[in-house]
Amino acid sequence: MAGSNQVQSFDVLIVGGGPVGLSLGIALARFVPGINVGLLDRRALTVPRDSRASAIAAGVRHLFTAIGVWDGMAQAANPIAEMKITDSGRADISRPVLLDFVGPRVPGKPFAHMVPNTASAASLIAAAQDHVTIVEPGAVSAFSAGPAHGLVTLDDGRSLSAGLIVAADGGRSMLRGLAGIRTLSHDYRQSGLVTTISHAQPHHDVAYEHFRPAGPFASLPLAGNQSSLVWTEKPETAQDLMAMSRGDLAHRIESAMGSVLGPVEIVETVQSFPLNLVLAHRLAAPRLALVGDAAHVIHPLAGQGLNLGLRDVAVLAEVLVDAIRLGQDPGSMAVLERYEGRRRTDTALMALATDGLNRLFSNDVAPVRAVRDFGLSLVDRIDPLKDGFMTQAAGASGAKLLKGIAL
Repeated sequence: MAGSNQVQSFDVLIVGGGPVGLSLGIALARFVPGINVGLLDRRALTVPRDSRASAIAAGVRHLFTAIGVWDGMAQAANPIAEMKITDSGRADISRPVLLDFVGPRVPGKPFAHMVPNTASAASLIAAAQDHVTIVEPGAVSAFSAGPAHGLVTLDDGRSLSAGLIVAADGGRSMLRGLAGIRTLSHDYRQSGLVTTISHAQPHHDVAYEHFRPAGPFASLPLAGNQSSLVWTEKPETAQDLMAMSRGDLAHRIESAMGSVLGPVEIVETVQSFPLNLVLAHRLAAPRLALVGDAAHVIHPLAGQGLNLGLRDVAVLAEVLVDAIRLGQDPGSMAVLERYEGRRRTDTALMALATDGLNRLFSNDVAPVRAVRDFGLSLVDRIDPLKDGFMTQAAGASGAKLLKGIAL
């Protein structure tokens, strides 16, 4: 149908075939019988060649369970039962643990899981193909909002309309720009290196977050004696690290970790990404809602970026399902403002928290280190405060889907 002048119409059109867009489409189709949901991406919907893994908080696991996709991910998932946080300077040899978060000791109910991106994509794509109309790939070139529907034009001439269009098209969202939604952005002048390592010692389902002068360094437990590595460095240092042989880089990784897992080997290609903060001034416009990275890009130090986007999905799905059952127009500003109002505080607080932590820990100034280490040690001794942090990290409050409640 490339080049056709015929308009293809939907009740809801989701632009972006990542986990956020896929999850929203599946949720709407599952809880609104007969709804016509379309999903458009620039590329064909296939499982990506992606060696990365993502931390899936308990609340998001509840969402995945409620929309019927968790079982497809569970076999490849590894629980995070505990997180140990250290703070170390450039010359430090030891890595004393200043804060130790231990998840609830309920079998099968950790506060998070590590899930390979290929496993989550495969499960979501399979479910979407059963519930959602997958539109032939194409790139959006124009957007307009009318009184009853939004319209997108693709670069091949096709037109797609829907009562609501959802931008799930990433941090450089074309739809966000076409709708005239401005952003607040900040370049952290940091790069994130991501890979998978194997190690001699078992991780015992423990995640480690080492705060270092250039930025955080995290190892997150995968199945077997493997961990996902997220290493923040200055861009010029990251380039030097990327140029190293695997053997030399493995020694640098072991040193940075303080040898807590013994000798390591790099088992996947090392990838590097620039780190930025991007916050949309609005999460909704006439006939348009923003979700995921189109709405917010935060620092990865807490591993909450994807979880934040999937919390958008939980709230937007609930708002839309409630509106449709009440006979309201799901693409009206009255409905979309309810979504925006429920998401703005959580988004802003998470952005501020990750930005503040990165600024606080990404330095080696002795007095600052002394104060922050004292603060971490104090938190470690106050159980109610630790429990509060754990509850927030689990993200199992607020929207119904995050509690595992069907809409």
